[in-house]
Amino acid sequence: MIIRRQVKHWLSPQLFSLLIVSILGLLYAPVVLHWLDGWLHKNISTEHEYFSHGIIGLPFAAYIAWKQRKLWQRLPDITHPLGAVLLLVGGVFYLSGLSEWVNLSFSAILIGLCLWLKGIPGLKLQRFPLLLVFLATPTLVPYLIAPYTFPLQSFIAGTAGFILNQLGMTVTVDGINIYIEERIVEVAPYCAGLKMLLTTLYVSLMLLYWTGALSSRRITTSFLSIAVLISVSGNIVRNTLLAYFHGTDQEGAFHWLHDSWGGDIFSGILLLLLIPILNWINSYFSETALTQPEGGNYEEDRRENPPNSDRHNL
Repeated sequence: MIIRRQVKHWLSPQLFSLLIVSILGLLYAPVVLHWLDGWLHKNISTEHEYFSHGIIGLPFAAYIAWKQRKLWQRLPDITHPLGAVLLLVGGVFYLSGLSEWVNLSFSAILIGLCLWLKGIPGLKLQRFPLLLVFLATPTLVPYLIAPYTFPLQSFIAGTAGFILNQLGMTVTVDGINIYIEERIVEVAPYCAGLKMLLTTLYVSLMLLYWTGALSSRRITTSFLSIAVLISVSGNIVRNTLLAYFHGTDQEGAFHWLHDSWGGDIFSGILLLLLIPILNWINSYFSETALTQPEGGNYEEDRRENPPNSDRHNL
């Protein structure tokens, strides 16, 4: 606290903020650029590719923080002890040189700075951009989850096999393996749709925040539930197409959808579907609130859908 006051005594608030941003840039620009290069060119580990939603999430987080800069400046200077602890932990993680720890140090340093400079109010103000940064930080979570995706793999394989059988193909399903005319397609752990599910939930949170619907528990719950269904259903369709292409010896189409930009187009279409769905959910709950009979839970609707809330239409 004393050190911070001495520094701010010699520097204006703008220069003090610029100094902090510059230091963070020098420390983490190489790290973030490494993430972006890996996500764009797919030359990063499979587990880290699961966080490629950070390509849009990190700029959006920076935009939110910039938009809230005046609110940040108006907050009183309050130092929370946990801020110093997180700054120390983040520094240790960064100096360790271990990639996973260096990655995690980014979120630790950012959260620590919020607490050290503005206390709990500062953390609350920046909680959503911090959440976006944390959820876009490459970790070993996908690797840890992969061994437990077997039920999902079996469900996808069974459903894909059922669909292909209805189309007149001779298909046999054995666990996570789909046999088509002596050809085999395995629904591997990394083909279970976990990456698409994480991306869908991430983008859904961004859309909820942008429209102002994140404050409504009913809209948020409904939208995230539908988003999960879209992701799982889309992955079933994708694996069905892959099994069909491989079983009918259309290797070009198989690799286009599996390894090339065809998969990106397929994922993009699924994500675009989220926009009209969220608009429909917003309209549905708005109409429900307007037509609610007397005796309804008016106060709850007012809290979740404030009349003067700052919302963006999609």
